[in-house]
Amino acid sequence: MIPPIARRFVAGESVPAVVDHVRTLSEDDLGAICNLLGEHHTDPTTVDADIATYQELAAALAAAGLDAGLSVKPSQVGLELGRDRLAAAIETLVTTTETTIWVDMEDHTTTDDTLDVVIAAMRAHPDRLGVCIQANLHRSEADIHRLAPLPGKVRLVKGAYDEPHTVAIRSKAAVDAQYRSLLELLFREADGGIAVGSHDPAMIDHAAALADRYGTPYEVQMLTGVREDAQRSLTGSVPVVQYVPFGDRWLSYFYRRIRERKENAVFAARAIIGR
Repeated sequence: MIPPIARRFVAGESVPAVVDHVRTLSEDDLGAICNLLGEHHTDPTTVDADIATYQELAAALAAAGLDAGLSVKPSQVGLELGRDRLAAAIETLVTTTETTIWVDMEDHTTTDDTLDVVIAAMRAHPDRLGVCIQANLHRSEADIHRLAPLPGKVRLVKGAYDEPHTVAIRSKAAVDAQYRSLLELLFREADGGIAVGSHDPAMIDHAAALADRYGTPYEVQMLTGVREDAQRSLTGSVPVVQYVPFGDRWLSYFYRRIRERKENAVFAARAIIGR
């Protein structure tokens, strides 16, 4: 059972709990993409079980008349077993559901395999795939040029992995500058769909200015439990989609959210002492 302190960041452990959460978001004009927590699976049985849970969720959401995407981590659905296993998993999810399948990005050692598989899937299934690009990687500009002509969506995030300086930008100011530059590249050249994956008001304002300049449609994606007031206040001006984690592997995810932001740590401390 997820304790109340963690429920701010995790929708629940079960498929019905996620459906209820997505329904509540829908009532507030918020979209959703749902991620079953888990990664680095090396047991094929575990991989298959997580794929089956995604299929179960997609069916339950459709039965409830709710539209939500699914977001999977490559190492969760087969990459640790080989590129072909990841490709088979994405093919299964695309052909057995009717929603967008987003593929998250993990550390830089997985980027080539992830992009190769996703790009092939985008070509085979136009407008059904989305992929995440991390602005802190030196390679990301080239990756966006590769993705821009394709019929798929791109989510741009700053990057959460502690990557070596040989492959990544390390300073916050430089990452912010790179994010702005890559976002403009997307607005200028991509037409498959842009997701601004950021809680940073400056980047959200920058996206709005770029949309005015280039006329490119986009959406803002934010995490469950982070700046939710801002999520709701933005819905009148741009589509807002909440990234919705769920499942019984919630503990490490919860602690990662607490470490990331001072305000999250304050929230946890107040919850623990009951204030």
